[in-house]
Amino acid sequence: MQATRIIAVRHGETAWNVDTRIQGLRNIPLNEQGIWQAERLAQALRGHAPFAALYSSDLQRARLTALAIGRSAGLPVQLEEGLRERHFGELEGLTHEEIHARWPDQARRWKQRDPSYSPLGGETLRDFHARCVGQLTRLAQRHLGQTIVVVAHGGVLDCIYRAANGIDLEA
Repeated sequence: MQATRIIAVRHGETAWNVDTRIQGLRNIPLNEQGIWQAERLAQALRGHAPFAALYSSDLQRARLTALAIGRSAGLPVQLEEGLRERHFGELEGLTHEEIHARWPDQARRWKQRDPSYSPLGGETLRDFHARCVGQLTRLAQRHLGQTIVVVAHGGVLDCIYRAANGIDLEA
């Protein structure tokens, strides 16, 4: 059996990352630091090329990070909705502190990694994990024996890491 080598990348920094604001599906651009990070990453990955493909979440912060890699590697960016961050519903746009102040029970369930918890209008951790791992599995199957780059979000990378290492969602 041929394995697919996956280089998993988190998008560069945004102003909302700095503010500890939940981005979820909001389309937030990279800040200056994030642009710098994307360019440095693209340079660092040159030594690992060639890549069979470059995939990215279609959200702006990931797409802009992937575009920097694509320019450097000479690859088009293939956008995948399945690589989007978790949908946090009514929590999106709020800081961690605001969430704790407004909805302490929701904050507790979120922080305790309750797999069945879904913010109003959002996605459960269980559904999010299934979406992310399913998408990455499909991408890996397309590229057996090859190396691909996947640009996504912190939550997506957490799901991938847990699946690859057999770590329970609630751990």
